[in-house]
Amino acid sequence: MRLAALSLLFAPLLAQAATLSVCTEASPEGFDVVQYNSLTTTNASADVLMDRLVEFDARQGRLVSGLAERWEVSDDGLTYTFHLRQGVAFHSTDWFKPSRALEADDVVFSFRRMLDASHPWHKVAQSGFPHAQSMQLPSLIKSVDAPDAHQVRFTLNTPDATFLATLSMGFASIYSAEYADQLMKAGTPERLNAQPVGTGPFVFRRFQKDAAVRYAANPDYFGGKPAVDGLVFAITPDANVRLQKLRRGECQIALSPKPLDVQSVAGDKTLKVSETPAFMTAFVGINSQHPPLDKPQVRQAINLAFDKNSYLKAVFEGSATAADGPYPPTTWSYAKDLPAYPHDPQKAKALLAEAGLPEGFKTRIWTRPTSSLLNPNPSLGAQLLQADLARVGIQADIRVIEWGELIRRAKAGEHDLLFMGWAGDNGDPDNFLTPQFSCASVQSGLNFARYCDAELDKLISDGKSHADLSQRTALYEKAQRIIREQALWLPLAHPTAFALTRANVEGYQANPFGRQDFSRVRLD
Repeated sequence: MRLAALSLLFAPLLAQAATLSVCTEASPEGFDVVQYNSLTTTNASADVLMDRLVEFDARQGRLVSGLAERWEVSDDGLTYTFHLRQGVAFHSTDWFKPSRALEADDVVFSFRRMLDASHPWHKVAQSGFPHAQSMQLPSLIKSVDAPDAHQVRFTLNTPDATFLATLSMGFASIYSAEYADQLMKAGTPERLNAQPVGTGPFVFRRFQKDAAVRYAANPDYFGGKPAVDGLVFAITPDANVRLQKLRRGECQIALSPKPLDVQSVAGDKTLKVSETPAFMTAFVGINSQHPPLDKPQVRQAINLAFDKNSYLKAVFEGSATAADGPYPPTTWSYAKDLPAYPHDPQKAKALLAEAGLPEGFKTRIWTRPTSSLLNPNPSLGAQLLQADLARVGIQADIRVIEWGELIRRAKAGEHDLLFMGWAGDNGDPDNFLTPQFSCASVQSGLNFARYCDAELDKLISDGKSHADLSQRTALYEKAQRIIREQALWLPLAHPTAFALTRANVEGYQANPFGRQDFSRVRLD
């Protein structure tokens, strides 16, 4: 009955040939992207509504101009000056009519609200700014100012080789200071999260939780009006239903298909597969603040108890490679000489006994209810881990928690063992190390291992301060050794990013970082 109702809901929109409908797996947490860290929220906000000073072009593998036409970096690496495009229009909506084009003040506002605790907009984000905090931007950026209406200057406290790449991340999107002032004067700043305004290729129209997000093409987009007139995110948690909708033409693109679904469309002339190796890692985060998981021997035992090969075959069905560390082996600085944990239940039992737990212990496994690229079969994966742990005496209860609630509670550190995944944004290894293993990221909630170590933190921090790749590589290899020895994660897989499309979809390409670009998509 519910599926039939959803079909009727989308029928009028899909009747328009110029409307692109995309079947997605979950509702966004909101649309003020700086407050969140999930890829689902980034896709629904930053990717379609917003722009950044610089962008990372996955097809070219390099940073390209965004809202900034060009930029200069001082010889000492401390000052970045960006020259803005002129005439970039903010969205005109029922709730906001801009009186001017993009200016430097908009950039200054977008960053100062995250950096300055005394800024009136800082307290509006009740959960803080997880990416800005984990990337340690408040301590890195000394000042952000506007020499004139079309120039923005960032002054850093120390050189940072990752700074430009960081500015391409979704949380670095640029907001309208004029719209923010309007909301603050009206006493309704929370509306920024529900009625977003950006400069991006699509304009927000409305959101029905667990049903749909609707957008219209931005006719004034500086990159050119999208080829489609409208965009719909049809929120469809079940991957089987996403495939059914795609076959019926109710969606033109289906994200995060199951591996078997990808195989099933082979030979179907009405459908196509878009794929690319994903710059992502699926893992189980082990909360090092929860006894007895605070003991390295216990975390190591969990890694040894798990039969990863069986897991990969059952859950990813040949669509992923085994993960042995935090980031993919194609990444520069990957420590290829570090051995993976073998499947060795007897050694796991010995380590538990060494930790004073010869009879094992009880713990909890948290997972999501619906499939995703980084977790194609959450229920089966959790059951396999549960069974392997039981064989060494660890009794684990499985808790299935709705995605938004799972993220919120995990950031608060309530989990024991957490099925999670991380997608890098720009190919730099720091995009894994700082968010997932720095001390600052424990405070922001993104460090799901909840592990703060002075030596590891310094290695990560020093790695960002050097421009020379060989120096950074040496530091990051040492960091990976600590992560491996401390067994902060149970690394699972590096998946292949797949998307299924109708045969008439042109201009769409699966992205290795999980980002979505629908501005170039057309329906033939």
